[in-house]
Amino acid sequence: MSARLEIAGLYTAYDKADVLEDVSLTVEPGCITCLLGSNGSGKTTLIRSILGLTRPRLGRIVFNGEDITGLPTHRVIAAGIACIPEGRKVFPKLTVEENLRLGAYREHSEAVTKARLTEIFALFPRLAERRLQLAGTMSGGEQAMVSIGRGLMRAPKLLLIDEPSLGLSPRLVKENFGIIRDINARGISVFLVEQNVHQTLAISHYGYVLSKGRVAAAGTPAELEMRDEVRVAYFG
Repeated sequence: MSARLEIAGLYTAYDKADVLEDVSLTVEPGCITCLLGSNGSGKTTLIRSILGLTRPRLGRIVFNGEDITGLPTHRVIAAGIACIPEGRKVFPKLTVEENLRLGAYREHSEAVTKARLTEIFALFPRLAERRLQLAGTMSGGEQAMVSIGRGLMRAPKLLLIDEPSLGLSPRLVKENFGIIRDINARGISVFLVEQNVHQTLAISHYGYVLSKGRVAAAGTPAELEMRDEVRVAYFG
């Protein structure tokens, strides 16, 4: 089976200065693959490159066997990638259900949309109870559920999740990571971009460490926990 996402020899620059240098990584189907890295390591630039928001200077991004390098964002999303952005980014003046429905804006069948809503509400019973509540009045943890649910409404082949622990209490972080593991158990490939080393490695199948725009280490969680590069990437 071919890789769900394959990045090969990627260079991405701002103002002619490379932020990413020769980045190569693979996300296998049905797996949680993590990308660890401290602030300034290049994680955000890699996400922008995948989503077509910042065009790479060199290299290739292949999704489900299709070269998507530099495609406009709407075509990348249409190909089957859903992104859960850092900081959740809900529409605060829309209800929970309206936020979720926006995730299925390309779906023309109301029956399919309703079926997906039913699945999301089964995954997040709290959202079912508050489907008519304005998303902006919810707690940070509840907004995180809305954001993840909205991404799942597209029935994606790959869920790209950016910093799901950001701004959440330890209890909610643990809850969210459990949800990510449950989503993966349903067969959805996950590319998890995070700084929270221990929680991330606990649910991942394979991981990479990004440091100063380069892949500093790669391996299974057990292998990464033993690597000096992991400590260097985080603590200099």
